Amino acid sequence: MASVSFKNVQKSFGKVNIIHGISFDITDGEFVVLVGPSGCGKSTLLRMLAGLEDISGGEIAIDTKVVNELDSKDRDIAMVFQSYALYPHMTVGENMAFSLRLRNADAGLIQQRVGNAARILNLDKLLDRYPRELSGGQRQRVAMGRAIVRDPKVFLFDEPLSNLDAKLRVAMRAEIKALHQRLKTTTVYVTHDQIEAMTMADRIVVMHDGIVEQIGTPLELFDRPGNLFVAQFIGSPSMNVLQGKLRRADGQSWVEAEGAKWPVAALTQGQDGQGVHYGVRPTDISFGDSSNGIAAQVIVVEPTGAETELLVQVGESRLVVVMHGRTDAKADDTVYLRVDAPKTHLFDQGTTKRLE
Repeated sequence: MASVSFKNVQKSFGKVNIIHGISFDITDGEFVVLVGPSGCGKSTLLRMLAGLEDISGGEIAIDTKVVNELDSKDRDIAMVFQSYALYPHMTVGENMAFSLRLRNADAGLIQQRVGNAARILNLDKLLDRYPRELSGGQRQRVAMGRAIVRDPKVFLFDEPLSNLDAKLRVAMRAEIKALHQRLKTTTVYVTHDQIEAMTMADRIVVMHDGIVEQIGTPLELFDRPGNLFVAQFIGSPSMNVLQGKLRRADGQSWVEAEGAKWPVAALTQGQDGQGVHYGVRPTDISFGDSSNGIAAQVIVVEPTGAETELLVQVGESRLVVVMHGRTDAKADDTVYLRVDAPKTHLFDQGTTKRLE
């Protein structure tokens, strides 16, 4: 196991800057997820750590040793790709053993490590099959097994579940997390799926346009997003956001938006009349009545069984409301929204940074 450190890491392709001076540390045994929209630079950062891309500036260190000039094979890392990258003419066992054979490892050691990895990943009965005879989930487990047998200092995962169907993604998510808890190997995992990030990570690094927007535990990012981008990216369904003006008078605070008065959490920042983005998560809105709620028109009702998701309109803005249980509300009905004030979020309209 090992720590990983990024110090002012930069990457350019010609005159185009992709990574703009990223710095953060990953501790020994930590599971860190790099998450962000397509094109944010997360896979490029992972490939630089793996030695598959040159570094334009800064330093990357593994176990305090700078690896900028080290070949990929000398970094003691193992990478699991999105496309599995299995050799079709080799059996499962041969695929898993291939990297050890390249190193001229002892046959007994190869058999022991392949056997251990197969037991961990429930591949014991598949060792003589070829990749074409396996399901997508089984192929991904083989790719993980090939990484495990190397006993690396760091595991790297580059969107390994994106080719799987939704149900299998959930199952594999749990398998990868259980694998990390068992092996306790430092892991860097790239995904654009924030649900994967929330459920698997010890810490999440949120990236956007080649910079780090925020680093924290899943619940820290969910409960206290540092800016508007993180607020809208983390959480599913995403946070509702309205543009309005902060009002402060007689010790009270609220936001005027869409002709309504929206409650806010207690504030130490922000001035009366300041332009703000007002955020509230769909699960923090419930139904009230005309005396204590904000009037909204129901656009769509989507029952999912345990929950009901509604799209409603207030003025010119549409909001998503997630209710536990079921509702009699239907399209075109008028409902009254009640917001859980302590769970609201305010962001400056100019800087988009969080107001505390």
